[in-house]
Amino acid sequence: MNTPFLKNALVLGLLSAIGPFAIDMYLPALPSIGQTLGVSMSAVQASLMAFFISLGIGQIIYGPISDMVGRKPPLYFGLALFAVCSVGCAMAPDIETLIVLRFLQGLGASAGMVIPRAVVRDLHTGNDAARLMSLLMLVFSVSPILAPLSGSLLIEIWGWRSVFWAVTVAAVLALILMATSQPETRPREQRVDSSVRSALNGYLFLLRDPHFHGLVFIGAFGISSFFAYLANSSFILIDHYGLTPRQYSIAFAANAASFIGVSQFTGRLSARFGLVPVVKVAVAAYALVMAGLLAVNLMGIERLDVMLVMLFIGFGFLGLVIPTTTVLALEEHGTIAGTASALMGTLQFVTGAAVMAVTGLFVDGTARPMVAGIAVCALLAWFISWLTLRSARMRGVQG
Repeated sequence: MNTPFLKNALVLGLLSAIGPFAIDMYLPALPSIGQTLGVSMSAVQASLMAFFISLGIGQIIYGPISDMVGRKPPLYFGLALFAVCSVGCAMAPDIETLIVLRFLQGLGASAGMVIPRAVVRDLHTGNDAARLMSLLMLVFSVSPILAPLSGSLLIEIWGWRSVFWAVTVAAVLALILMATSQPETRPREQRVDSSVRSALNGYLFLLRDPHFHGLVFIGAFGISSFFAYLANSSFILIDHYGLTPRQYSIAFAANAASFIGVSQFTGRLSARFGLVPVVKVAVAAYALVMAGLLAVNLMGIERLDVMLVMLFIGFGFLGLVIPTTTVLALEEHGTIAGTASALMGTLQFVTGAAVMAVTGLFVDGTARPMVAGIAVCALLAWFISWLTLRSARMRGVQG
């Protein structure tokens, strides 16, 4: 593999990982933030939900802007905003200030979520684009494994505010790396036809496509089930089951590793059986496992090992659902793939924030509200897949 190819994968992967890193490092800190600031679990969760909402909203803005002014200017702005707000979060005196700053921090982080995908399309097409995207995702996927563990270590030594100082340093390093190693990939002559009007027309076209929405919301409810786990797992595993922040980080990393590890088989399985059959089987299996976990919990079996094993299996199936539904959703929208990708990201993150808000209303200190939220999302994804993937329109993309 040539050096520029690998360099692009590393730079773009690190830019993409800034936002998820600010989520995953933050999770072990949630209980201690509530204790330090003297607020409830739901109030602390609101700071996480605010970040998710802005992370979704920002993508729909940065996508078209990067088409109009180039890729690097909005990335500079986003990373600078993220760094400044991270410093503010580290010094936040109360939960209200933290929530506002987390929202603004998410607006900055969203630039790194959507623009690197556009850069991949600028640089390569076909097999080269697929190779670069897979490498980018490999770098990106390290975040949910390493971030909680590194976050828990920082919290044990310096407290929860150190997490925000750490992501500030990461953002500054990303700015330096982008300035020195990543050239502009959308030259001025390619921006002539890009405007606010063309972006709005693209969004209106996609909003009138029910097939696109079906595929997006299969992935949205799949991701939202994982978001329900993100928002609640630290409280449940640390406060209810008595794990230390480090033990929690290991349990979280195991589920992330299941998701990431199984997702690496997506290409091979899709080549053999077709994208649509893979989605159908994976989402059905995911729904059944999570519904089974809810049934076990309702029967009064609340053993931690049972829950972790079933989550590990279920999130493995989810690792097949997300990439395949993304490919299928963009299959017929190649000419506006950037706009479609931005709208997809926004809808999925806003859905995730809504799910976190709803599950937060039923928090009772046990695992049941979280498990119920995960199971309901999984069953909704299964139901939407049954409605969407049975259509005649899917026959052309079976392979």
